[in-house]
Amino acid sequence: MPAVTLPDGSRKEFPQPVSVAEVAQAIGPGLARAALAGKVDGRLVDISYVIDRDCQVSVVKGTDPEGLEVLRHSCAHLLAQAVKSLFPSAQVTIGPVIDDGFYYDFAYERTFTPEDLEAIEARMRDLAKNDFKVTRSLLARDDAVVFFRSLGEHYKAEIIASIPDGDEISLYGQGDFIDLCRGPHVPSTGKLKAFKLTKVAGAYWRGDPRNETLQRVYGTAWPDQQALAAYLRRLEEAERRDHRKIGKHLRLFHMQPEAPGMVFWHPKGWAIYQTIQAYIREKLHRHGYQEVRTPEVVDRSLWERSGHWDKFRAVMFTTSSENRDYAVKPMNCPCHVQIFNQSLRSYRELPLRLAEFGSCHRNEPSGTLHGLMRARHFVQDDAHIFCTDDQIQAEVSAFIDLLFEVYGDFGFTDVIVKLSTRPAERVGSDTVWDKSEQALEVALNAKALAWSLQPGEGAFYGPKIEFSLTDCIGRVWQCGTIQVDFSMPERLGAHYVAEDGARRTPVMLHRAILGSLERFIGILIEEHAGALPLWLAPLQLAVLNITDSQAEYAQRLAETLVTHGFRVVPDLRNEKIGLKIREQTLQRVPYMIIAGDREMQTNTVSVRTRAGKDLGTMSLIEMTERLQTEITTRGRN
Repeated sequence: MPAVTLPDGSRKEFPQPVSVAEVAQAIGPGLARAALAGKVDGRLVDISYVIDRDCQVSVVKGTDPEGLEVLRHSCAHLLAQAVKSLFPSAQVTIGPVIDDGFYYDFAYERTFTPEDLEAIEARMRDLAKNDFKVTRSLLARDDAVVFFRSLGEHYKAEIIASIPDGDEISLYGQGDFIDLCRGPHVPSTGKLKAFKLTKVAGAYWRGDPRNETLQRVYGTAWPDQQALAAYLRRLEEAERRDHRKIGKHLRLFHMQPEAPGMVFWHPKGWAIYQTIQAYIREKLHRHGYQEVRTPEVVDRSLWERSGHWDKFRAVMFTTSSENRDYAVKPMNCPCHVQIFNQSLRSYRELPLRLAEFGSCHRNEPSGTLHGLMRARHFVQDDAHIFCTDDQIQAEVSAFIDLLFEVYGDFGFTDVIVKLSTRPAERVGSDTVWDKSEQALEVALNAKALAWSLQPGEGAFYGPKIEFSLTDCIGRVWQCGTIQVDFSMPERLGAHYVAEDGARRTPVMLHRAILGSLERFIGILIEEHAGALPLWLAPLQLAVLNITDSQAEYAQRLAETLVTHGFRVVPDLRNEKIGLKIREQTLQRVPYMIIAGDREMQTNTVSVRTRAGKDLGTMSLIEMTERLQTEITTRGRN
């Protein structure tokens, strides 16, 4: 007689084995209708799962994070069923859940068209309305290989053949469609109501460019139509804010096939880049960091000793010279250890904080490249702190203060914090891991920060804290991180002389605030739709004359403003003032300084914002003081 403990602590006893669906019905008919899956002792299962022992049970609905994942995974199967229904010769491969949706990869003799996408989505709706029951079955691995080969599904058979022999394979069927899957899935296709296919893209089989090209159909799914409509509105807004389009329109940067994944910065874009770099440099200096510069091409032997050659070889650019192999650095940490090792350090020198705007290259697959957000060449605001075990907590605490100070200056106040702890495969003793995880946790709690735990998600060399920004349309961008590393200093022979005269290996803290400058600039462009705040704007002021008679005065104004440190563009064209105001507004210039006869006679200026607000007439001194205050306060006042 199983006894079920519910999330609120209450217990229900049943006279015989019972399914999750029956538990939901016993709680209430409303929950039974909303139930999609269950969690039994923390494990996600189908609602048909039979409980025959005492355990903890929760019923999963579509509004729960796990339920949303079940919905999306089930929609991926519905997509595959629809494609097979319309295009029987298509072969199915994989269809995972991703952020905000799902995709499925297909092998088909021609490219799916937008009309095909519409037909597939319509067929999905028909299949959902049929409310096919979703059933789970088990099959021996070899029998499953034979079964899928008999269906002509050679990709699926290859996946199953790679599973260890002796394992049973779980299959899910709905109507005349059956697919390989661990599950769980919704109980029937009628539960799938709010979904939409979004696009088709190319993909390589198993992500390898040497393999066949497949077609990846993307879609999204939500608990209800209202949530789906809200998401589609966010998609439209994200499209409007696309940093690649805005970057081209504002002439900030471009990319081209001759240098895939690498940025050509134009003068205006480079001005943003330099402003951010100078800002971070000043912050680092004030917080006790020493800036260094290390080579971009380093002998293979260093990467082998650091462990990166084994783990990152696939994404490293390599070259050779005089019978020696080199790698273009994908990260900066091994080089910073080399600087630490150039002298025998004393414990009195610790913590030692080395910072670098490190130029890194990673040979990311071409299909994953996405403007500034995912590039092959990028620069990190990277730093490494060499310290003792006892200094970890204080250094993490100081880093958190610095990080929130920086994020606040850029206008980001909604920061998601996650602590990732030891994975199954790791280096270092449990005692050292205990101490490091506790130091990170204590530092977070000392700041009274809300944070969540990610068990097992730490790096193999140590635990870490991740900091993610939430932008104005609700997207989350993981940017900052601080990671504890016991492995690399030891592998690369880093030592310091402790207070007792013994040589000891320092702890190495890897930390970044922005991540890569390129990606962070992309985030800023999309956050502000190109209308960057005054302190970041590549052109801060446009000086406009109304007629040619004020051209000389306007030119002098522009030159004076430049001497005050502003980034200024004089617009002295013989055009109507309305046209010039409109064009500078479209270029997202924060302020327009207008000079007419009255302003010239009174030695004043008229000021207008890009939002169209007229600030009236003021003296040049009054205006510069006002704008300098806005820059100094980062627009907070």
